[in-house]
Amino acid sequence: MLALRPNCECCDRNLPPESPDARICTFECTFCADCVETRLGGACPNCGGNFSPRPIRPAALLAKYPASTERVFKPR
Repeated sequence: MLALRPNCECCDRNLPPESPDARICTFECTFCADCVETRLGGACPNCGGNFSPRPIRPAALLAKYPASTERVFKPR
């Protein structure tokens, strides 16, 4: 199950579970769409992979399967 990390690893922008701006790589590294496009050139700085929009977990399931609260911040 996806962790749904709460922030962009690059700029620390909040990315709540319902955010359409969250992008993830195959290892669930999480970035905002702006950083992916303007700072990272579409490639994950951790693994070199590409990004996909992070799926949005239905609100009814967030209570049973909550999003992660662990923030990862690695300014580039």
